[in-house]
Amino acid sequence: MYMAPTVITTIDDTATLDLGRLLELTLAGREPEQKEQLTAEGVRLQWLGEGALEVTPAPGRDAGLDLVLSAGVHGCELVPIRLLDDLIRAIGRGEIRPRARLLLLFCNPPAMRQGVRRIGQDLNRLFCGKHAGIVSDEARRAARLEAWAAEFFRESGRRRWHYDLHSAMRASKLPQFAVCPWMPDREASSESLMRLRHAAVDAVLLQEKPSATFSAHTATRHGAEAFTLEMAEAPDGTWPECLDDFLQAARQWIEVDSPAQTKPARPLRTFRLAREIIKRSEAFVLRLPADIENFTAFPSGTLLAEDEGGVRWIAEEPDAHILFPLADVAIGERAGLIVVPRD
Repeated sequence: MYMAPTVITTIDDTATLDLGRLLELTLAGREPEQKEQLTAEGVRLQWLGEGALEVTPAPGRDAGLDLVLSAGVHGCELVPIRLLDDLIRAIGRGEIRPRARLLLLFCNPPAMRQGVRRIGQDLNRLFCGKHAGIVSDEARRAARLEAWAAEFFRESGRRRWHYDLHSAMRASKLPQFAVCPWMPDREASSESLMRLRHAAVDAVLLQEKPSATFSAHTATRHGAEAFTLEMAEAPDGTWPECLDDFLQAARQWIEVDSPAQTKPARPLRTFRLAREIIKRSEAFVLRLPADIENFTAFPSGTLLAEDEGGVRWIAEEPDAHILFPLADVAIGERAGLIVVPRD
């Protein structure tokens, strides 16, 4: 299984405004001397707090879009952290000229500094109010991120998008994919799915029940077109071409520009969740190879996992695929998803 480096390195870039070095500030745990800066074109960068930057287009350039880009919910997922850092630096250098209002977030600074998935609780299970009544650093951070999102989405009548960038930390049959949170009385629009295609996304899992992820919070609480994006990783540690395609698409989102038709949009496969594999005890065992790829298909009858009391998860659905297999989760949390094609 591909394991990314455990240390985040940053680039010395003297042409970038200090606030464009948000990742450096976050990893160092320090506040900038200037909380607000302007680019030469008049784009305003405002530091909100640790790991949080708000960007306002130059006067007369606002196209009516509020866009949240977040990464680092899990501190060991370095590819999305690097992608977001690249975009922020390009804004700080004036290479990207935003026409969207932006909220740019490195979500879990303590885990990022240690290069680990989590230090205490899984931050991506504490949104949609799940942090209420919990006393922990992660619960406080989830509440802080929700508050920033609420303030950012304060104006009505504007388009709202949120892309929460992750990496699955393993190879995938479909290298780059998205998870669309369940939304009451609303499905993902054809326009939002087309944006995924132009961003080199190969598949989307359409959830059919509530969850407590960051993208689920912005979708259900603020009506945003929100997705969790699982970015591609190459087994040999190289930089897959589809990541450059994503960066180009993200730049077009920020600049509110139509996609450049340099190549055809990728086909987009759609899946739905059939069942969750839940870890019930410390006796839980995944009966899968450690390096199994996401979206691996199984013939009916394949044993996937076992737990105490004779509990067994067996592939029963026609054309069942595995997604996010991970035994090292807390008791009561999911250790994998069984998904089936919906297209």
